[in-house]
Amino acid sequence: MRKTIALNTEPHIIEVGPHELELQPEVYGDEFVDAYMELQEAQKAKGVDLENLEEADPTTLRKTMRAVRVFLARQMLPESAEFFLRLDVVRDGKVLESFQDEDQALAFAAEHPGARAQDALRLPVRAVAEMLEAVVELYGAGSGNRPTGSSSGSAPRSRPGGTRGTGPSPSRASTPISGR
Repeated sequence: MRKTIALNTEPHIIEVGPHELELQPEVYGDEFVDAYMELQEAQKAKGVDLENLEEADPTTLRKTMRAVRVFLARQMLPESAEFFLRLDVVRDGKVLESFQDEDQALAFAAEHPGARAQDALRLPVRAVAEMLEAVVELYGAGSGNRPTGSSSGSAPRSRPGGTRGTGPSPSRASTPISGR
């Protein structure tokens, strides 16, 4: 027997508004699990329940959302990951400097009165949560992680259950039905 398992070779695309973010065609299971475990540990450490954001402290929520972005970026191709993680330090609508590291961005903003660090790709929490759900389904155990196309070694379709034959079924022969 010979079995061929197809692997995705084209990047997955997530469209967010006018932007297209490219994700890796395939992610190795151990790398995905490690990244996902780090995300869960960050959530637990910060005490944020992504299912109940109303009760979250804003500072803690920002840190958790950054952890979600880091997780998502680890599944992206380098150019998309860099854009997705970029933080711009902005004052009066003008970008003063851009950073990949949050601590560096916050330190720079603190040195410039009136400046603040913000994501270069600003998204509502809902959009980031949808991206997280899509990525987990795509690379995790969801149905979206299989490439399209058939494998040459696929098993033939199973026969339907039950006995095959042309005669009446035993239940029909032994059970009288009134009204017929």
